[in-house]
Amino acid sequence: MADSNTNIRELQLQIARYGNEQAFSGLFRLLYDRLLRFCMQYVYSREAAEEIVSDVFVKIWNRRKELMNISNLEVYLFVAVKNHALNHLQQYSSLRITPIDTGLSQLSGPPDPEKEMEWKEMRLQLDHEVNKLPDQCRKVFKLIKEEGFKYKDVAVILNISSRTVETQLYRAVRRLNEALSPYLPSKKKPPLLILISIIPLFF
Repeated sequence: MADSNTNIRELQLQIARYGNEQAFSGLFRLLYDRLLRFCMQYVYSREAAEEIVSDVFVKIWNRRKELMNISNLEVYLFVAVKNHALNHLQQYSSLRITPIDTGLSQLSGPPDPEKEMEWKEMRLQLDHEVNKLPDQCRKVFKLIKEEGFKYKDVAVILNISSRTVETQLYRAVRRLNEALSPYLPSKKKPPLLILISIIPLFF
């Protein structure tokens, strides 16, 4: 996450100071897929999400000289996408639901080939259970576990307190642990800590 923040900051400076189109393209490639996944948690339509994210990037380019005033561009873009998505929902009441890929890159199976099938099954079950989480729980979980944001950044993006972020993540982990307990490798660990040990937290 630190390397990513450094790259974003460097691209931000190139865009703001020099109007560097190559740097803007680099920023687009770096964040587009993540912003798209995040947006689809609100609008559920890939086509609408693509339009929203693209529109945010267009506005960023048109106001590129103002980027120097933004302390955390990554968080700023997530907030902008969220706000655009909410505006979209106010305009359109009927949206089709499109399944999204919620695979967690941090979750990796054991080296034993015989266990590979069990881990694949658990990953599929995890994806399924994540999508069943309450709306705010799911958003908090994905931003922290998939996108690697810190609590304070998630609080800014979702406009909630850091304490609420902590509470929602705890609830998400507890629910997922209960749902995944049959798939977990050890029955001797404290239940809540099993899932945390498999999927590292990012602070």
